[in-house]
Amino acid sequence: MTADAPTAARLLARARDLIDPADAALLLAHALDRPRSWLFAHADDVLGEVDAARFDELLARRAAGEPVAYLTGSRGFWTLDLAVSPATLVPRPETELLVELALARLPADAPVRVADLGTGTGAIALALASERPRAQVVATDASPEALEVARGNAVRNRIGNVAFRLGSWLQPLEGEGFDLIASNPPYIADGDPHLSQGDLRFEPAMALSCGLDGLDAIRIIVRDAPACLQPGGWLLLEHGWDQGDAVRALLVEAGFVDVATARDLEHRDRITLGRRS
Repeated sequence: MTADAPTAARLLARARDLIDPADAALLLAHALDRPRSWLFAHADDVLGEVDAARFDELLARRAAGEPVAYLTGSRGFWTLDLAVSPATLVPRPETELLVELALARLPADAPVRVADLGTGTGAIALALASERPRAQVVATDASPEALEVARGNAVRNRIGNVAFRLGSWLQPLEGEGFDLIASNPPYIADGDPHLSQGDLRFEPAMALSCGLDGLDAIRIIVRDAPACLQPGGWLLLEHGWDQGDAVRALLVEAGFVDVATARDLEHRDRITLGRRS
């Protein structure tokens, strides 16, 4: 073996100055079509030039800010393996808090009806459907491309109790009643400098920002949700760390009761929920 022969250890060492080491390991495992554990068991194996070149291309794209999930085409969420594309937001770990709060309000042994608005990859809808197999879940999205990804993820994870509908927020649900409605809508303010930084540059703008204060989509959902909720039904909304007060006020103004905000693992306001009286 020559001193500069490509091995997993050398490629990862070279990547360390460019990207996060954990990201580098994920990308190298993806380039080699191997589990990450293989990298450590075979750290000094000489790799093929084609594999090394494939990793170098992924490394350059990640160094330029492209999300790892777009480069690998998948992201784990809850207990699911989800396909991801540039048509969808990359599922975040903090959204699992929304799933936990929703499950606490959905009986395991009843045929409840649930809606997920702006489903993207289908993460929330599929996580809830997988844990509540007697539930009928409807997932909406205004993007046909996103819905195609979500449908594929239902097949990929063998989940059959989710229906997918094209349309903006609650429009595809008109005239129906649900026991719980959940959403992770766009909540970044238009023009926020973070939109032009890091991974956010590559994610769909319609899934990230909405209005001068970021709350336009949430206002629409809060306004229209009561007509689609059964009495006692819950509305759960993910939002930004500094929007808890504003979202609670919107829910109270719309007549919701038991309004509260849950904090994420970093003790930041993250999910606000309320119950239709």
